[in-house]
Amino acid sequence: MLLSPIILAGGVGTRLWPLSREHYPKQFINLINEKSMLQNTLNRLRGLENSIEVSSPLIVCNEVHRFLVADQCEEIQQSLDSIILESVGRNTAPALTIAALKLTQAHDDVMMLMMPADHVIKNIAIFQQAILVASNYVEKDYLFTFGISPDYPDTGYGYIHFDKEKDKINDLTVNAVLGFKEKPNKETAKQYIIAGDYLWNSGIFMMKASVWLKKMEQYNQDIVTSCREAINKGAVDSQFLRLDAKAFADCRSESIDIGVMEKLLADYSEQVLTIPIDMGWSDMGAWSSIWQHGEKDANNNCVDEYALAIDTNNSLIRSDGRLLAVIGCDDLVIVDTADVTLVVDKNKTQDVKKAVEQLKANNRSEFLEHVVVHRPWGTYQSVEQGDNFQVKKIVVKPGKKLSLQMHHKRAEHWVVVKGIATVTRDDDVFELKENESTFIPLGAKHRLENATSEPLEIIEVQSGSYLGEDDIVRFDDDFGRS
Repeated sequence: MLLSPIILAGGVGTRLWPLSREHYPKQFINLINEKSMLQNTLNRLRGLENSIEVSSPLIVCNEVHRFLVADQCEEIQQSLDSIILESVGRNTAPALTIAALKLTQAHDDVMMLMMPADHVIKNIAIFQQAILVASNYVEKDYLFTFGISPDYPDTGYGYIHFDKEKDKINDLTVNAVLGFKEKPNKETAKQYIIAGDYLWNSGIFMMKASVWLKKMEQYNQDIVTSCREAINKGAVDSQFLRLDAKAFADCRSESIDIGVMEKLLADYSEQVLTIPIDMGWSDMGAWSSIWQHGEKDANNNCVDEYALAIDTNNSLIRSDGRLLAVIGCDDLVIVDTADVTLVVDKNKTQDVKKAVEQLKANNRSEFLEHVVVHRPWGTYQSVEQGDNFQVKKIVVKPGKKLSLQMHHKRAEHWVVVKGIATVTRDDDVFELKENESTFIPLGAKHRLENATSEPLEIIEVQSGSYLGEDDIVRFDDDFGRS
């Protein structure tokens, strides 16, 4: 039976702020190597097709991240079944239901392997072996979850209670699931470890699409109805399936664990199975997880190339570029970005989300975007801003162009510092090379394009009575933005 990977890439990663922001969350960031978390998730499936028939992955993400997903997949030459766009997040059960409905439109039935896009798995061979073992049971209509053998009593993970009676296939044991437990307090987590029949809940599930839909209809018929309506009233745009915004917003938010698994266990516990495995897994859900899995120096610190630690122990110190010196501190997480410095007790990193909530309440922009803002055509960065002026650095990717647009309240000066720009200004189209410049008057239709195979960098000086990003009238856009 065909295996269809489902990648859930819709989270915002508030506990990894300030590195993770709402418009550029952790799944798109290079946290552990030169690839993003999403790219690592896709790459760990490679080679699996030698043992089982595997389709191109299907990715579910927030609409605002659609071009990040498409670009990062293109970077690693990953073909996709489709990218399903959610206007709002509605948790994992509706997301998986949408995927199942989409897949059953094209296939009689498939095995779905649902994986969050923001996990780390170091031992890919063991993970792929577990998938093959699980497939033997999934084909017989079992629902499968991947349990992680716990190293310590972590309070940031949910737990799986399993039956010690087991089957054994290819050196991996298969156990019946007795229950799912929410994130415990420290004492309860210690008792779980002592008991020996609890696993960390990885959030990775595997089941037939038909079985999932049957169980959802049994326990959550309203969600299935909303999801069907969101697809039927949705729109297909190239590889994107844009769900109907109202229908999906009306859908009830629910998790896989609470919406199906816990209810299923109350009726038919033998239908949910797990594999206890040690595959070097982490969900990288908080800065303490980054420290836990990172390379450490002689004083048990995770320190990057821009950080200096003196008389400091058991700490994570990370900077995006400025020298960060830390002296005489223990058990801290210190993260420095271009616009934010975070200092937090390493044992309280789950509370970082409280800072994000306060920023939202105060209408601060630091929860939303970095200083470097990503767009489907490249990036821009505000370098300096004052009364009636702003200076930006703009980088345009090879072969990309901004929309044909105009502004009511600002004029712009462009200076090329690297590459060759193709400029449209009203009826004129011309090239600018390095150290050349041009002026875009207020109200002029204009476009910036990089028709070369190298990145284009320009400095843009804006001047006018209002400099907000919403002062844009678009006439033509390659990315379908209105």
